[in-house]
Amino acid sequence: MAYRIFGSENSPYSVKVRSYFRYKGIPHEWIPRTGEAMKEFNRFAKLQIVPLVVSPDGKAMQDSTPIIEAFEAQFPEPFIHPPGPLLKFLSELLEEFGDEWGNKWMFHLRWAREVDQDVVSLRLARELMPGLPEEQVRGMAASIKGRMTGRGFAVGSNERTALIIESDLCTFLVLLERHLAARPFLFGGRPSLGDLGLGPQLYETLIDPTGGELMRPYPLTSAWCRRMADFAAEPAVPAAGGSAFETWAALAPTLEPLLCSAGVFLRWSVANARAIESGATEMEVELDGKIWWQTVGGPQKYHAKSLRELQRKYQAIASDAPLADILARTGCLQFLHEPPAAKL
Repeated sequence: MAYRIFGSENSPYSVKVRSYFRYKGIPHEWIPRTGEAMKEFNRFAKLQIVPLVVSPDGKAMQDSTPIIEAFEAQFPEPFIHPPGPLLKFLSELLEEFGDEWGNKWMFHLRWAREVDQDVVSLRLARELMPGLPEEQVRGMAASIKGRMTGRGFAVGSNERTALIIESDLCTFLVLLERHLAARPFLFGGRPSLGDLGLGPQLYETLIDPTGGELMRPYPLTSAWCRRMADFAAEPAVPAAGGSAFETWAALAPTLEPLLCSAGVFLRWSVANARAIESGATEMEVELDGKIWWQTVGGPQKYHAKSLRELQRKYQAIASDAPLADILARTGCLQFLHEPPAAKL
């Protein structure tokens, strides 16, 4: 029997989990979260979010990273972690960056402008209501648009952060295009956890009007996004020395600049965690000389939780001196050394 993945083509986290299952060759059924599927979805879901993975024996899981970590224990091949603690942690860091910061790029661009609001709300409505009359679908689209256009607070998107988010994405795309010029995936010839975290977020950006225009000048990045969204198990491409993953020495010239972006993200993430811990209702932090301001509430609590988990992973290998040097140079280390709060 196959696993079932309840998801949406418009959800980066759903695409992430589906791509993982496809790459691993894990038998599964993809079930779009339509109105017809909601009754079955609600039987298993604790939260009204996708993806939801249901095992043949009826066990359910939500949240993409714990899903992947659980399945890695059962299906270790083909592996998604580069060898050695240094590269493995950098891949985990980029997954966290994609999940939590890349999502800001995607969500902001998807819902900040009317052209994107109209296109995406209609696309979501058609996914939810396949085969129904267009009048009903457009009514649902109007409802979705009204609900989602007021939710920028969930990712810190507002008038004061809009330019920061968009300029940060544009800077990152230049660096990513340069890195992908020499390899098909972030760490070499096969996908890593980092690819699975970042690729689907940028894929969702790519398929929207404004995001698609921003990404048009970056064909290698766009092709990588599409590979990560429509993935199939395929032979890894050997790098120098015969390994599908490259060495840090080979990756460093173009990967290290990408990690500097992760350092900016971690500065935000620690400031967010402190705000949550103190019970603040808003936060302000300087990022690359610009002031980021946003409200703080329920949606930000998960960010604090995932930061705590990333800090835990780093503390387990903190004695790795070469890794510490890389993290220090890229502005990440000080935020990973901070002791996470006992409860956030």
